Amino acid sequence: MIMNELKYITLRDRPDLEDTAAQWFSGKFGVPKEAYLERMESYLSGETEYGWYLCLDGEKIVGGMGVIDNDFHDRKDLTPNVCAVYTEEGYRCRGIAGKLLNFTVEDQRSKGNSPIYLITDHIGFYERYGWEFYCMAQGDGEPEKTRLYIHR
Repeated sequence: MIMNELKYITLRDRPDLEDTAAQWFSGKFGVPKEAYLERMESYLSGETEYGWYLCLDGEKIVGGMGVIDNDFHDRKDLTPNVCAVYTEEGYRCRGIAGKLLNFTVEDQRSKGNSPIYLITDHIGFYERYGWEFYCMAQGDGEPEKTRLYIHR
């Protein structure tokens, strides 16, 4: 298998990937493609600086994440939130998510968006990239509370 050099980009770097990216995220999380397109359009039009970040192998999306106001939890005061963190199975354990997280945090910080938050059930992963456990949050429609992290 020939491996291309992985590229880390914002959706503004490649707006032509908007529809492909929306479909990719929708397929990973079961959220309608239109919901992603709406948020991506706000970013691409400059209405918001909450961005979308991708890792490409050639033209193929192999990792990605976004930044939104709130990732469907009860702590509406803790914003913005990293959301939709995903790396394709065959590309895991190569540091892709970590590089995307660092890229996202730095890009958001450069736009004045710091601190930044995320919710997760993972323990030990995000800490490697400077994230700290902050509090428990109630996810919309979830029976149990989930961990909410902060990156300062």
